[in-house]
Amino acid sequence: MKFAQKIASAVLGPAPVSRDRALGLSERLAAVTTLTSSLEYLSQRKEIRQGGLNDWNIVKDVQAESTPLVRRLLDAVSGPRTTTALHVARAAVAAGMLLPGNSRLRGAGSLFLGAGSALLYPRHRYGTDGSDQVAILVQTATGAARLTRSPQAKDALLWYVALQANLSYLVSGWVKLIGEPWRDASALSGVMRTRTYGHPGMYRWTQEHPTAAKYLTHGVLALECLFPLAYACGGRLARPVIASAAAFHLANGYFMGLGRFVTAFTAMHPMVAYTSTPRSHPAVAGRDDRALPVALALLAAAAAVQRRLRTTEGWHTSRVLTTRHGNELQYEVLSPGDDGRPVLVFAAGMVSTSEHFAWITERLAQDTGHGVVTYARAGYAGSRHRDPGRFSLGRSVDDLVDLVNGAVAPDRQVILVGHSLGGEIARRAARQLGDRVHGVVYLDASHPDELNRSAQQSETAGRLRGSLVQMTWYLRLGTGILMARPDWLESLPVAYRKKVFAQYADARMWEAGLREWDAVEADFRAHRGDLSPIGGAHGLVVSAQQTVDRDPDQLLMHRELAEAHRGGRTRTVVVEGAGHDTLLTMSRYAYQVADAITEFFALAPAGGAPSGTTAPTVAATAAPAATNTGRETVK
Repeated sequence: MKFAQKIASAVLGPAPVSRDRALGLSERLAAVTTLTSSLEYLSQRKEIRQGGLNDWNIVKDVQAESTPLVRRLLDAVSGPRTTTALHVARAAVAAGMLLPGNSRLRGAGSLFLGAGSALLYPRHRYGTDGSDQVAILVQTATGAARLTRSPQAKDALLWYVALQANLSYLVSGWVKLIGEPWRDASALSGVMRTRTYGHPGMYRWTQEHPTAAKYLTHGVLALECLFPLAYACGGRLARPVIASAAAFHLANGYFMGLGRFVTAFTAMHPMVAYTSTPRSHPAVAGRDDRALPVALALLAAAAAVQRRLRTTEGWHTSRVLTTRHGNELQYEVLSPGDDGRPVLVFAAGMVSTSEHFAWITERLAQDTGHGVVTYARAGYAGSRHRDPGRFSLGRSVDDLVDLVNGAVAPDRQVILVGHSLGGEIARRAARQLGDRVHGVVYLDASHPDELNRSAQQSETAGRLRGSLVQMTWYLRLGTGILMARPDWLESLPVAYRKKVFAQYADARMWEAGLREWDAVEADFRAHRGDLSPIGGAHGLVVSAQQTVDRDPDQLLMHRELAEAHRGGRTRTVVVEGAGHDTLLTMSRYAYQVADAITEFFALAPAGGAPSGTTAPTVAATAAPAATNTGRETVK
């Protein structure tokens, strides 16, 4: 029993390394990497001469985008003689770093090696690898730690390297996990079969022992994905994790010929050992761990800034228009269309993005002669809410009117297309725009009386504000980095998903939604009477089957939207199987919507239609013919 306890104690437990010991081990291992690197390059000097693989006259073209100062500096050190001299100097300094001692001069030596490696890295474009990058990282940190007299600064630098080590394993592991060859364990044999990194003997072993090869492959995945477990349980797993990682690099060095990786990556392990040891241990007494929460805070801030930039930058074709209220609207002209045809202008729902229309707008832009414009309301995406006045739904209506007048040529009509709340905004904007509006398309649109007439809508409204407030504060606290991707996001076209998720995880969108909802609820609760008529414009009302089946009152209100178009052609359509959001986000429903829009306005050409006329059935599966208040079901 005592023997087993001794083995467990030797295997499981922290790997106590003092600050100076960690610095010494790391700088010597990194020096071995640099020494090996320079000796290799010196033995292959022909590659840097004219006509060689790394002929600077050719390789320097890669630096064309660098600043003039960087290009001049690289030109100065990239002549064959200068490059050779730098490698000789690096080899000499690296050999000196292997000698015993802890003087501050070692810091200067490490910084020289790191700076030299950084200068020579572009010079040897073909032949450098991740080991050189890791050596630069370690030498820069250890050099600065040697030169500073502050224990707190030393610990911050050691923590920096340790966190980089964790990130390098984590990223490598989770990226591998995405690839099916690593999940089905075929990656190991595939790598061993290659000419560059392969090993015939190891490849044969994977073929003769497939089960063992599978366990080994999944073991590598587990090691990399779970490397931070070295810090779990007071560092009790530090020894097996670090030992496994070192063994992994030794195997890479032997089987794949990546010899420099052995010393480069293990140079970070002393820092991991130092930072994973509990502070109560005498070896790390007085260690300053403030770098960890600071690093995590900076990481969260950087992620938030990156997501905000991705949210606000728009697309490379984005344009900005300032409205009468001072709001800056970001919009896209997806297609200018034919001059003789109306322009489709899309208005999204509350807490929704213009990219939700992607399936519909792409189809219409490619397959029709209509112009297509999408925009983000004030506070969404890159649109700025600058209005100093009290917000009301009418402000959003004014913004849409100004967008139409500013983004669409004055001699062209528009078709306003709105989903959910966007449908009500489009309806009100159509009354202001008058003859400029050729038609309005309502996609499962809101009705201004729905909170009064629909018990279900009224009940949902009571919970909606609480959800919006909760999400707003949740994201204000910087937790967007932890937000899971919603299932509906995977139904959008691939090119739009990152940008949509960035908006979804941005507090500004939810703040805008909360601002809108407060105004909408007050406006809708106060609604009385019938809808104001819209003369001359055609009206297409598309309902999601799940919406109207769950709430029959909604179908009646959707019919009223069509009835308000008293001077134009009208149609009501129900898309079978579609939900309120999937009407847009799922391609099979979105394409039905796009086709319904195309066919309806092909029957209602620019210039208007006789009052009271109706459209024929479009791919109907229900028996009733199309009338001003009829219901069609398409699938």
